[in-house]
Amino acid sequence: MPILKEGQLEVISYSAEQTQRLGARLGTLLQPGDLVCLSGDLGAGKTVFAAGIGKGWGASTLLTSPTFSLIHVHEREADQQKLYHLDCYRLEGPADADNIGLDDVLIGNGPLVFEWPERIKAALPAERLWIDLRVLETTRRLFNFQAAGPRALALLEAFRGSANG
Repeated sequence: MPILKEGQLEVISYSAEQTQRLGARLGTLLQPGDLVCLSGDLGAGKTVFAAGIGKGWGASTLLTSPTFSLIHVHEREADQQKLYHLDCYRLEGPADADNIGLDDVLIGNGPLVFEWPERIKAALPAERLWIDLRVLETTRRLFNFQAAGPRALALLEAFRGSANG
């Protein structure tokens, strides 16, 4: 068992359904300005996890991969808050962040979920919850959570409590 530092958590998911449920638990905890970065290889489960986040957060539409449009904005009927879901797969580097209007999205009124954030990492705020997804077997995935900053740490600890409780 690895020894994790404060602000880190490892979780294994045994199915796509469990991955989505884990995402939903995180989604219930998100607040405006929270930045969640989902990193990992193709097929690691980033979009499945993101769909769970949207479900838990209360998005009125299912989160799907925004690969071709780059940004999907989802609304929550209860309070008209927005959740921003971005896919950076087609971006070549931090300079491309300007082309998608990253600054406008970062000052939006909702949480942000990034897939492939490593492509524009230098353009992202330092405070974030970074989740690295790795394929262990056909249905098993390893999630490595790393929180940077006080809000991300609080989010991770609340998630740890909800996932274990």
